[in-house]
Amino acid sequence: MSTVPTSYAADPLLVDTVERLLADICTPEEIEHAEQSGWSEPTWSALAEAGFPWVGIPESAGGSGGTLPDLAAILRAGGRFAASVPLAETAMLGGWCLARAGLPIPPGPVSIVEGATVAGGQLHIDGLAAWGRWAERIVAVDGTRVFSLRPDQVTITFGANLAGEARDRVHGRVDLADIEQADGPVGMPHVVERGALSRVMMASGALTAMAQMTIDYTNARRQFGKPVATFQAVQLHLVTAAQCAVRAQMAADVAVRALDRGDASFEIAAARVVADDAITLGTRAAHQAHGAMGVTREYPLQQLTRRLWSWRHEWGTTTTWRRRLGTLVAEHGADHLFELMTD
Repeated sequence: MSTVPTSYAADPLLVDTVERLLADICTPEEIEHAEQSGWSEPTWSALAEAGFPWVGIPESAGGSGGTLPDLAAILRAGGRFAASVPLAETAMLGGWCLARAGLPIPPGPVSIVEGATVAGGQLHIDGLAAWGRWAERIVAVDGTRVFSLRPDQVTITFGANLAGEARDRVHGRVDLADIEQADGPVGMPHVVERGALSRVMMASGALTAMAQMTIDYTNARRQFGKPVATFQAVQLHLVTAAQCAVRAQMAADVAVRALDRGDASFEIAAARVVADDAITLGTRAAHQAHGAMGVTREYPLQQLTRRLWSWRHEWGTTTTWRRRLGTLVAEHGADHLFELMTD
């Protein structure tokens, strides 16, 4: 049975298939290997063969079709199994930009750079591009113009986040005449919102896996002749971890439904704030319940918590999204607060 909530309205067969695939491939050993190399090639190959990295992109644009809830379920599964591949960047971000602009969708990974401007007949690029070294195309957005670059047109400086996932810096100046480009109904604010929501989706999956891992461990670990899960102090940690997983999942669900309808600026900002708080409290509770075992390299809890801590700082920090949420509330005015929260 799938653990993805039915409220996402994702295709049950798709969800079951991607979860089975990732459960087979994303073993602790493969995740550890991916952290050393920067990504998991076996995971990407298996997902690509099934067309999962392009779900949510219309078939007419070169994607696999499917809905935004389908894509959300895939990203959640990717987070749950700590899949070290550019799922979000290929479908939710870069691939989405290319499709909206009518540019070709490549058959391989896509990355998107966060900093790009046009000046003097050139595209100036200097910003972070997750999985940039593995991308077939690197996407940049300036205003409503979408650019599709080959990796050999820019300089890529390798980097990684706390979990060893490739987070590279892309920089350079490229003549506009040498770049595939088109106008599209997208802008960097849209990209940032979708990037933030992608991390909420991934975090909801990782928090669910972390909570279940903590329950399993505390039921198996015995002290004074009984499972430590029966101790009241430990039970508090278990409840906290489970609550945080559900909160992040519900926040992602609400934001996905809003984005599927249209503008979701408020819902995405709120989801990001809720998920960031859930990560802070949930990972703390999980590590408290595990004790010293939770911080060992050999035990897989850290493969989830290090990703969660990293994703909190991608596509805007907690402070950034709190300010954004406050600004949106203030702009609507006190008389419309209830309407804003319940519409």
